[in-house]
Amino acid sequence: MSAAAPNVVLSVSGIGKTYAQPVLSGIDLSLVRGEVLALTGENGAGKSTLSKIIGGLETATVGEMHYQGQAYRPVSRAAAEALGVRMVMQELNLLPTLSVAENLFLDNLPSRAGWIDRKRLREAAVHAMAQVGLEAIDPDTLVGELGIGHQQMVEIARNLIGDCHVLILDEPTAMLTSREVEMLFEQIARLQARGVAIVYISHRLEELARVAQRIAVLRDGQMVCVDDMRRYDSEQLVNLMVGRELGEHIDLGARHIGDPVLAVKNLSRAGRVHDVSFEVRKGEIFGISGLIGAGRTELLRLIFGADAADSGHVEVGVPLRKAAIRSPADAVAHGIALITEDRKGEGLLLSQSISANIALGNMPAISAAGVVHGGAERQLAQRQIQAMHIRSSSPDQLVSQLSGGNQQKVVIGRWLERDCSVLLFDEPTRGIDVGAKFDIYALLGELTRQGKALVVVSSDLRELMLICDRIGVLSAGRLIDTFERDHWTQDQLLAAAFAGYQKRDALVSDTAPRNLA
Repeated sequence: MSAAAPNVVLSVSGIGKTYAQPVLSGIDLSLVRGEVLALTGENGAGKSTLSKIIGGLETATVGEMHYQGQAYRPVSRAAAEALGVRMVMQELNLLPTLSVAENLFLDNLPSRAGWIDRKRLREAAVHAMAQVGLEAIDPDTLVGELGIGHQQMVEIARNLIGDCHVLILDEPTAMLTSREVEMLFEQIARLQARGVAIVYISHRLEELARVAQRIAVLRDGQMVCVDDMRRYDSEQLVNLMVGRELGEHIDLGARHIGDPVLAVKNLSRAGRVHDVSFEVRKGEIFGISGLIGAGRTELLRLIFGADAADSGHVEVGVPLRKAAIRSPADAVAHGIALITEDRKGEGLLLSQSISANIALGNMPAISAAGVVHGGAERQLAQRQIQAMHIRSSSPDQLVSQLSGGNQQKVVIGRWLERDCSVLLFDEPTRGIDVGAKFDIYALLGELTRQGKALVVVSSDLRELMLICDRIGVLSAGRLIDTFERDHWTQDQLLAAAFAGYQKRDALVSDTAPRNLA
């Protein structure tokens, strides 16, 4: 680092990384004190790999780095953190069986006479949590009892403890509510004022425009742009990321919407879902919208038999027949598939290969007498790699080495081999880039042209309006209304999303005891 650049806290020069094939090459970048640098690009472009090299989780194959004027080559994440380089990853680094306070100070628990000083630990945790707006949470709460959004904020708070000169945030808002996002942005502004250099990785381009001063765009492992954020609008950034233009509309192709193939009848689970009924037809995409906590995921789990319903039932087939679904195995036997929102926790075996993951749901097709035929397994995987355009070196590549978008394609590919007639998608594009999103949309269109019935849950209202034939809106666990394409507006959908809570609050107000004095 030269004396001519006194505000540069960290620089990388000629950085490259090769696994089975090159994933990064010739990367030059500098981080400036008190500045937010937005790092974006398609899934598989190399964003996470570059971040892990800076954060000490990976070692560069070629190139060099300098940090605060000295050569920098951390041998571990702990070594980088000791120097003040912190990274908040998409995969949370928390222990669910320990308390919030214990997770925050796990590497530096306050002690007295050889025992943990619980009072000091609690006081320190309260202070750390207040910095990210978590004052309402008891520090003694087990992390496993928190929602994923609050866990994300605990992870951020953990990385802000002590000296921090460089902070890398990898998709920090993917699991956060709008209120938590605002708290995060406030904290980012405070960190900037303290001179912290921040790398903000996200596919949400509107967020980048709001928080970042510079933009760095990776494409196919190479840096194609480092410039002033104000010079680019969302469309220009998308073109840089994917190397082609993507429109705001999508043509799902000629489709025939036929008879109902799925019917949900008065499905309920206490405190979660209340008396929900709807039908989905062959060749149709039925969207489910609603606020976080409205019961969207819970509804899909009831349909799939992952949770037991208190009342109601599901009908499938043409003509519709009542299906006895008491478990996911029953649902699969009736031709229903669920692509979960938690692909890493529930949808994939990250330590296994692409072949093994796709084979999971298709054992009868590749085995005999309890023995898996390796050749058949590889052929099955190769078929889906080609059909799904999964970027990989081979079917033997570990799923953990794939980008988020390609991991999602592996999950979907597994179910496509089953040829299910009803597919339930829970947040199918969460955490993947805009190019991969349009790949997924095109796939959904192909499935409907094959006569599949699709149910899609998404927190992105624009996404549902783009791809769905109808949208049902859940609010406080109830299906408030269902809108047909060309007969909805964003305002109508949002109003319906709040309606159930307003009605519930009014009922609570009416039944609350009144002070008659």
